[in-house]
Amino acid sequence: MVRAVRDVVIVGGGTAGWLTAAIIAAKHKARIGHDFSVTLVESPNVPIIGVGEGTWPTLRSTLKSVGISETDFFRECDAAFKQGALFAKWTTGAEDDAYYHPLVLPQRFGQLNLAPHWLAGTLNEGGDNGETFCDAVCPQGRLCDENLAPKSMVNAEYEGQANYAYHLDAGKFAPFMQRHCTGKLGVRHVLADMREVLQDESGDIRAISTEQAGEISGDLFIDCTGMRSLLLGQTLGVGFKDCNDVLFCDTALAMQVPYPAPDAPVATHTISTAQSAGWIWDIGLPTRRGVGHVYSSRHVSREDAEAELRAYVGPAAEGLSVRKIDIRSGHRETFWKNNCVAVGLAAGFLEPLEASAIVLIELSAKMIADQMPPVREVMDVVARRYNEKTLYRWGRIIDFLKLHYVLSKRRDTAFWRDNMDPASIPERLQELMALWQYQGPYMHEEFDRVDEVFPSASYQYVLYGMGFRTEVSALTLEPEVREARRARAENADMTSRMLGSLPKHRDLIDRIVKYGLQPV
Repeated sequence: MVRAVRDVVIVGGGTAGWLTAAIIAAKHKARIGHDFSVTLVESPNVPIIGVGEGTWPTLRSTLKSVGISETDFFRECDAAFKQGALFAKWTTGAEDDAYYHPLVLPQRFGQLNLAPHWLAGTLNEGGDNGETFCDAVCPQGRLCDENLAPKSMVNAEYEGQANYAYHLDAGKFAPFMQRHCTGKLGVRHVLADMREVLQDESGDIRAISTEQAGEISGDLFIDCTGMRSLLLGQTLGVGFKDCNDVLFCDTALAMQVPYPAPDAPVATHTISTAQSAGWIWDIGLPTRRGVGHVYSSRHVSREDAEAELRAYVGPAAEGLSVRKIDIRSGHRETFWKNNCVAVGLAAGFLEPLEASAIVLIELSAKMIADQMPPVREVMDVVARRYNEKTLYRWGRIIDFLKLHYVLSKRRDTAFWRDNMDPASIPERLQELMALWQYQGPYMHEEFDRVDEVFPSASYQYVLYGMGFRTEVSALTLEPEVREARRARAENADMTSRMLGSLPKHRDLIDRIVKYGLQPV
């Protein structure tokens, strides 16, 4: 007998649970209340991990697609705009060592590759003028320098003059999503502590038994129980693949830093500053900064790591408490087994160097929603495709994070030296590094998959921001030089216009909260 998949049960709340619920419920909204249901079960006694999160531009389309007002999001989630990341002291450790990984593509990207022209110094008639790669090909680094927002009040919700993502307070985001899911999308919310996972004779999960709500049965279970992975890991026995042999950071110390004044500037980018055995994140929200030190406990003690964090924050750190978060770098060996799929921390976690946690939730939930198996009999086919794509994505994120360490010229501590050990560098990344000496990343075979996480532009920004050189021949570039210079001039004009027209970041946030943006 064919078994229809009608009841989806998400176990665990937080950002992973509620974002997943929203994406699935919005996709299948017409069916909810008829032949489909989404139930989220969460314990009233388990706090969420969130410390203040960076996101990708994908969250804009996600929030819009599930019917959320961008104005409401800013008002209720202590949100700010994010236009990329500034990496400080990663290359040499010097005070002036910094580069941007922005969120906009280089000028005319897709039609023209400006990277070799910048490398060869042919973008300007007078040769290399010392302009950074980011500034030569896009305006966003300058916008961040000047603390300007990526849009103004004349832009409607989710529209911008520059591409953008968000910084948000995860402790406020999950309840915000909960209210939207239960009030607008028909998600059933059950507050209950899970007692037991019940399986049928095939090994599928039949139901979960709870203290307060009894048995809750379902056809598809989504494990959002955090690092414990109570369903996929503990019940179905899916193992965990550590990657601490590649990414060494295994601990984070986080603190919330108040601004010196209510009108203090809010950074419009994440700041990641390298330390002796890790790095410090600095995320600006309208009401405070979220600052934390991600480090390798094999290379620095907790006491010294906290001292580095407090030295970074300065006098404002006096009297502030620090929260310790253990990081187990890696992911489940498989993500969907039987009728259970893990999303969020239950699937795995990597150091938040490129803010990949929430985008992985979005990608996972979207694929589950889009390919929701209509019957149990085809679920294993969907699961196999899901596992292949998801495993590929995790691998590419690991490669990209490791790239930041491999490109560093720092050798001042064992941490930075150990990161150069070839045994710690994934084979695929080693091959690409060899290729990129002669052929830089662009729209070649290594980026031809539709499920690629980072575009080749991201590799260009990091490689050339950190001083990597690809050999290029000016003679080979000669036929494109005129168009390349025209593109660079277009970027200079765009940069000038944006610098003259966009508001300061905090000013725009204040206006959005007070007046609201035009609805789409």
